[in-house]
Amino acid sequence: MMASSYNAKDEDGHITVSGPGGGTLRSKKPENTAFKQQRLPAWQPILTAGTVLPAFFIIGLIFIPIGIGLYVTSNNIKEFEIDYTGVDMSSPCFNCSQNFSWNSTRPCTCTIPFYLDQPYESNVFMYYGLSNFYQNHRRYVKSRDDSQLNGDTESLTKPSKECEPYAFHENKPIAPCGAIANSMFNDTLELFYNNPNGTKSEIPLTTTGIAWWTDKHVKFRNPGGNNPNLTAVFQGTTKPVNWHRPVYELDTDAENNGFINEDFIVWMRTAALPTFRKLYRIIQKKNNMVPTLPRGNYTLEVVYNYPVRSFEGRKRMILSTISWMGGKNPFLGIAYITVGSVCFFLGVVLLIIHHKYGNRNNSADISN
Repeated sequence: MMASSYNAKDEDGHITVSGPGGGTLRSKKPENTAFKQQRLPAWQPILTAGTVLPAFFIIGLIFIPIGIGLYVTSNNIKEFEIDYTGVDMSSPCFNCSQNFSWNSTRPCTCTIPFYLDQPYESNVFMYYGLSNFYQNHRRYVKSRDDSQLNGDTESLTKPSKECEPYAFHENKPIAPCGAIANSMFNDTLELFYNNPNGTKSEIPLTTTGIAWWTDKHVKFRNPGGNNPNLTAVFQGTTKPVNWHRPVYELDTDAENNGFINEDFIVWMRTAALPTFRKLYRIIQKKNNMVPTLPRGNYTLEVVYNYPVRSFEGRKRMILSTISWMGGKNPFLGIAYITVGSVCFFLGVVLLIIHHKYGNRNNSADISN
């Protein structure tokens, strides 16, 4: 008959079973240590009126002034928005919206007059906005080839399968491939100031400096290295289906052409919500004595290339200044004010309850 002995070690939690053969079996019981047995020193706060009430009041007194400051700063940002979709028959862009489609070869131009009732100081940022456009759709977001956009020559001729069905057209690889690039916003917006004497002055718009530095210099590169002849570099490829010109003709400036074109880079950074805006141009301030955009009458000239009727979308142009916290966004200030007010209100309510019932409970404890 086989004999065995059992030895339990309380100090480390190991259980050893030994037999005649000298074999040792180790149990799965965790070691008897402070860490594995969850006996490490811990601090558990005891919530009392003396700790909870000051916390609520301090949070309220800190958050409310911060929220007011953020809200006032946001309201001081000047912003003007004009919808040029052309849905209404009275809109100057109505005919363009009704007749233009992706297959149209002749561009349609419309002119929208508007009035700025206050001058815009410092730099002014010009945005285009789209509504009901779901750039966050999973298949849409994946429909791109980052290796191709980074200048990889092999991906240029052999696009990723993620780009399907916009990887090849007429047996030629598409550059840039994918649904994101194929749907790139291509309206042309020009701004004019109407002088009091009846003449028009074109507002100079800066086309560079609108993309993130990391996107411009790291994520997006033209194939062929520093080869300035982009026509030869992209030979053998074709433009996206909905584009009117190939990628190497996006700009006459060699530093803003091809995959490193900043309009293209801005569009390729997809938006998280169906209603969004993207930076289009920058109006630089040149004279400290004169506003960047003085008060008066202006004209927006639109080359209507981007149809939105198919998805019931809307298009708009936004002029905005910025502050240290960015563009106009009152949500953060409202959120701080709301949280601070709720904490302060709860502090007052709890203080009243403590003052009314706290002494009664203390008296009951003393009597017991």
